[in-house]
Amino acid sequence: MDVIRIILAILLPPVGVFLQVGFGLHFWLNILLTLLGYIPGIVHAVWIIARR
Repeated sequence: MDVIRIILAILLPPVGVFLQVGFGLHFWLNILLTLLGYIPGIVHAVWIIARR
């Protein structure tokens, strides 16, 4: 299941974070990072998925 989340995190970072933590602080932070730059959103999403 983590492989699918990581693939989604690369394509759509907020979706990968949502599947991992739901509508929490990390989800909204990831949306902000993705809007500021796509790469920071990906890095944050993969970090959240790999950490748990």
